[in-house]
Order: sequence, then structure tokens, then C-alpha cells
Amino acid sequence: MSLTVFASLRPSTLTRTTRYVLVALCATTILLSIFNFTHNHHASGGSLLGLSEDLGSPVFTDWHTPDDGRRRANATLLMLARNSELDSAAASVRELEDKFNHEFRYPWVFLNEVPFSAEFQERMKGLASGPVHFGVIPARHWYQPDWIDEEKATQGRNQLVEADIIYGGSVSYRNMCRFNSGFFYRHPFLQNYKWYWRVEPDVHFYCAVDEDPFLYMEDNDKHYGFTITPYEFEKTIKTLWNATKEFIEENPHLVAPNNSLGYLSDDGGQTYNLCHFWSNFEIADMEFWRGEAYSAYFDHLDAKGGFYYERWGDAPVHSIAASLFLRKDQIHFFDEIGYAHSPFTHCPHGKGVRQLKQCTCNPWINFDYQGYSCMRQWERIHRHK
Repeated sequence: MSLTVFASLRPSTLTRTTRYVLVALCATTILLSIFNFTHNHHASGGSLLGLSEDLGSPVFTDWHTPDDGRRRANATLLMLARNSELDSAAASVRELEDKFNHEFRYPWVFLNEVPFSAEFQERMKGLASGPVHFGVIPARHWYQPDWIDEEKATQGRNQLVEADIIYGGSVSYRNMCRFNSGFFYRHPFLQNYKWYWRVEPDVHFYCAVDEDPFLYMEDNDKHYGFTITPYEFEKTIKTLWNATKEFIEENPHLVAPNNSLGYLSDDGGQTYNLCHFWSNFEIADMEFWRGEAYSAYFDHLDAKGGFYYERWGDAPVHSIAASLFLRKDQIHFFDEIGYAHSPFTHCPHGKGVRQLKQCTCNPWINFDYQGYSCMRQWERIHRHK
């Protein structure tokens, strides 16, 4: 299949064989990390009412951020969590409030496929410095669609179980990935906002964030921000790149000039090198997800059924889309935000930055230049402009 819309790029210094060996060595550690996040996560059950039926029309008395004269972006902090994650969710909220939001007072939106408990709501309200809102995910956005061929999906799950891929047999994990890929930004509680900062339970923030990252993105024409970039598990996305190439062949006009294809591919787009932005941390523009290019791309992928027939994750889906449909200068690496999601940690590179931002992370455990990281691929495409 010809990919004439893609520019030819210099191959990475890591061979494909070397990368796959590194993938195998790190697989157990990362899969355990997934286990920590997804254990009993949003188990599939009986049908839920859609949001409008379950909650009625959303009415809030304090939806917007405080009117204190401070310039703020139209933004929210966003967490997908379950009631049983109360303590780990509270720890994440407390850290981000201490490092950032106590000063800026942005609102929080919490989403769950079941209503949040009174205890969960009270704890989050007590920690947050801005308005707090709790939403239920509509069933049509969460559960496996009726049109999925269940026999084929079962076969795919069984193959991943046999390959010892953690949650290879989980439908609920696939529900989560599909929701994060194509539906969270459509939730009624997020329609008020342009920007979001994705936060997960049991993550850590190590540095003072004393400059507003939302305003930085807005003022500098950035649309997607990340801190960590690893390789994906190839067995979970066997046909994702072919589906992507098919979409690009049909929609070459949607590919941005001066894009980040060289981060995704070492051979001009013929194959995918598995690099992606780790989406448990995202500061991004929801108008990009709502726009023409991503909407058409997600619909194309969703129709393939790969979220259920394989185990396509929101991280590679978001990463491929941002890399192809944005210019590379519209994607930002937040080096100054120290962040950890087990097992990986990003600690700012420069000692001066760490001192200035009062970072508590250990630079020796920084993931950025370890063998399983794609940071060198990211830096490479910015050296060749």
C-alpha cells in the first residue's frame, strides 16, 4: 500500500529486534502496572441508564472557576475512577492540588460508569480547591456495542489469554480503552470545556507547577502535551497500523504538514515502531478530539472492532492521531512537570529546573532515556526540521 502522503525519514538507532527484546523484558513490570489500575475495574454488568435518563439535565450552581480576576483557560482536571479507588484517587488529587491547583483553582470532573458514593464525593470536595462535579458515563459510551461479533471477540480474547497478556480476556478493560479513545470528551459534563488535564488514581506529581500549563498550550498553539513515552505491546494492536494506513489512503487531506510520523515509524510509514505517549497523563485540547480529522479517524477504527477483537488502547490511538493530524510543533513535552505512574517516572532533565521547581523526584530513576522509552525518537524528529 502506497503512503505517498508520508515523508521518508531516517531510521531509528534502535533496531526492531532490539526493541522487541526490550519490550519482552519490560512486559511483566508494565502489565503489573496495568493490573494495579484495572483490577476489578468497571466490571461489565447489567445495563445502565444513559446519563440524561439517570441524572436528568445537568444543573450546577458553581460550574465555573472563581471570578477572582485571574486569567484562566476554559479547562478542567479530569479523573476516571471507581468508588473502590477512593484512597488512591484522593492521594492523586491531594498531590496535584498541593503542586498546582491550590493556586489556580481549576474545577475537577470525576467520571464513573456507576454513581459515585457519598463518601467518595465528600472526600474529593474536601480536597479540591475549585468546583467539583461527578458524572455517570452513559451506557452507550461504555459497554461493548451490540454489533460486535461476540464469537470473534471471544476468540481474540482467548488468544491473548493464551499469550499470557494481562487482561487479555477482560471486556471491561476494553470498554475503558474505547471510552477514553472516543467518548470521554463527548460527556455532557465536559461539553463546557476546551482543555483537560487527565489524572488517574495512584499517580504522583513531584514538582511545583507554578505556571499555568493550560494557558501555555493556548498561547503557544499547542494541542497535546505528554510527559512519558514508552513502546506499546504489539500483540494488543496487530491491525491498528494497517487500519490507520487505510484511513490515510482514503483521507490524505487530513494529514498535517510537518507532522510527527518520524516518531511513529522508522520507515516512512510502512510499519509502526510502537512508540506512543502514555495517556495516563495528558494535557490536551478536546476540540482536537471533537474535530473533523479525529472524529473520522475514531469512527473508522471503531467500525473495525479492534477495541474488542484485539485490545486497542487509547494511548496508541491518541498518539497516532496527534502525531499525524497535528504539526509536530503543536505537541508539547512537559519536561518541567515531574510525574510518575508505576512503573515509570519522569523527572525534569536539568538540575536548575529541578531546583527552581522544588522537585522531589530522583533524576537517577528518570525513564526518559531508558531502553524502553521513545524519548530519543521524539527528540530525533525535532532535530530534523
